[in-house]
Amino acid sequence: MQKKVSNLTSCEHCPSKDKGIFCNLENSVLAEVAQHKVLNSYKKGQTIFFQGNPPFGLYCVSNGKIKVSKLGQDGKESILRIAGPGDVLGHRSLFGKENYSATATVIEDAMICFLDKTYIYSALKNNPSIALNLIEKLSREMGAAESRNASMSQKSARERLAELFLNFIKNYGHEESDGRIRLDIKLNRDEIASIVGTAHETIIRLISEFKTEGILEQEGKTIFILDQDKLLEFANLDY
Repeated sequence: MQKKVSNLTSCEHCPSKDKGIFCNLENSVLAEVAQHKVLNSYKKGQTIFFQGNPPFGLYCVSNGKIKVSKLGQDGKESILRIAGPGDVLGHRSLFGKENYSATATVIEDAMICFLDKTYIYSALKNNPSIALNLIEKLSREMGAAESRNASMSQKSARERLAELFLNFIKNYGHEESDGRIRLDIKLNRDEIASIVGTAHETIIRLISEFKTEGILEQEGKTIFILDQDKLLEFANLDY
């Protein structure tokens, strides 16, 4: 079970405040939000909510990383997205008034705030900026989902893997003093295969090829990108 930390932690000093849906609120309103939230600590592998369960509120990620995945009838997991600091979880099911269509599982220790649906509905009515920020996040998620669907049908596994690494560079990349780009996200081969939409064996082969071609290297579970230009070439992007 997750560990309850505090429901009084200041939203004003949240490390992901500027990325979240409450970023435009005045401090007095943020203080009110803090009074209504519950901040919980999750360890890697813990589940925040399960596919098929009813939603009771909204989750806001303060730090950490969470995979949102859907289990098919064949029992195979499909990863829909990776959520991080500033992201919200469970919003589509909450406002669509339906059970969760996916499961949220922590892949990197996380601090996550929970706001019950009664309060979040009230906050949205009283603070239009929250609603606008939420709509913006939903729009971005829809755009990412549309792009992913297009890639699945039009691109090879090699192109999709290169595109995934480019997205990781954008969201989790940190340039080292030696010029390498460290990816601060650790996924196993099955998880990468799920995102790319291919077999485990194919991902092993493609990553090995990328290493041979000098595109990336690994130290333990950490991936370093050595040649971003080759990834751009392989990804076959439209922009």
